[in-house]
Amino acid sequence: MVLALAMTAELNGVTDLLPKDTEDAPFYYTFKVQCTSCRETHPNPVSLSRFETNEVSGSRGEANFVWRCKNCKREHSATIIAPPASYEQQDPPKAKNILTFDCRGLEFTEFKADGEWLAKGAESGTKFAGIELHEGEWFDYDEKAGEEVSITNVKWEIRRA
Repeated sequence: MVLALAMTAELNGVTDLLPKDTEDAPFYYTFKVQCTSCRETHPNPVSLSRFETNEVSGSRGEANFVWRCKNCKREHSATIIAPPASYEQQDPPKAKNILTFDCRGLEFTEFKADGEWLAKGAESGTKFAGIELHEGEWFDYDEKAGEEVSITNVKWEIRRA
C-alpha cells in the first residue's frame, strides 16, 4: 500500500517549506504505526530516515523501517519512495503530499513533526533554517523584505497516495 504524508499550512511571507533532509543531516520522520493484520498499534512513536535501510527477513530486500508486531508476530516494512517535496505558499492553503511510502503490512496513523525544516522568503528569497513545527506554528522576521513571516495552522494527514 502506498501512503503519503500530506501537509496543509498557512505560509505568510515564506514558501518552499520542506524538512532538512540530506545525507549529512538526515531528517527522522516520526510516526505512530499500526499493524494491518491484527490492528495492534505500537505503543511508542517510531522514527525512520530515508538514508538508513534494514534487511527484511526471508527476502533479499531492504526497507527504511522494519517492524515485527509483538501481537501477531508478523514482520512489516516501510520504504520512503522519493525525497520530500516542498510545500509552496498558496491561498487558500491546500493539502499537498510531501512524502510517500511503500508500506507492507503496516500503516502510519499519526505524524509527529520533530526535526528541522527549511523555507525561503516568498519575495526576498531569504533562506530560513532551524524551523521547528512540533508546536504547529513558527514566527520570524525577514530582514530583506522588512516584514514578519510565519507558518501557522499546520495540519498533517496520512492518506493513500
